[in-house]
Amino acid sequence: MKTDFIKDNNFQVIADSIKPDAKKRVVLPKVLNEPGVTYRVYSNSIGQIILDPQVSIPASELWLYQNPEALAAVKRGLEDAAQGRVSEINLDDL
Repeated sequence: MKTDFIKDNNFQVIADSIKPDAKKRVVLPKVLNEPGVTYRVYSNSIGQIILDPQVSIPASELWLYQNPEALAAVKRGLEDAAQGRVSEINLDDL
């Protein structure tokens, strides 16, 4: 099985002695409770569990992630903005 979903091996304990309830549900600590996040659940042969946070995107935005050139352009633009490489444009001049 691929384990490329592990992006950082620096794990820390965020809760201890969590037990499933009568319906075998586990309540996540508040630190993991982010709006819009769902989890893909992985387990191994010795019973360890990893929750990989997932978010969904609108279908109308999927094209961007399927177009490597457009996605790279957006990432470059975001990096430029983060580095302060921006300029003002007068929209009336366009």
